[in-house]
Amino acid sequence: MNRIAFWPKSAVWLAIVGLLMAGCAGVQTQQTKSNEELLSAAGFQMRIPDTPKKMAHLQKLAQRQIVVHTRNGKPYYVYADAINNRLYVGNQAAYQRYQQLAAAEKIAQEQYLTAQMNQAAAMDWGMWGPWDPWW
Repeated sequence: MNRIAFWPKSAVWLAIVGLLMAGCAGVQTQQTKSNEELLSAAGFQMRIPDTPKKMAHLQKLAQRQIVVHTRNGKPYYVYADAINNRLYVGNQAAYQRYQQLAAAEKIAQEQYLTAQMNQAAAMDWGMWGPWDPWW
């Protein structure tokens, strides 16, 4: 095989694969809402630590998970995100809304992935004949 003719074909295929992978990654991130977006939509209040004491406390909390804390006899739900320097706090009603939104998001994501798989399965790739990796 001629090495000179081989390199342009390889470069084209690598470029195509790279673009496809980048496109798929972009689609995936657009389809999925982050926990922070769901928390905000549910009514959680975002707090940014503005003192060294608050920053140190934020670092000590369980990270990126919702934890219930009691204050003045009432339950509050706290989501600490020290990487982004944020704390989300919500009451019982906000937490219930978050659970509903998270469940709806999960269902929507599953439906989207199922539709993608069905679309891929419906493609008639046989009409292209045998696949030669160097065509």
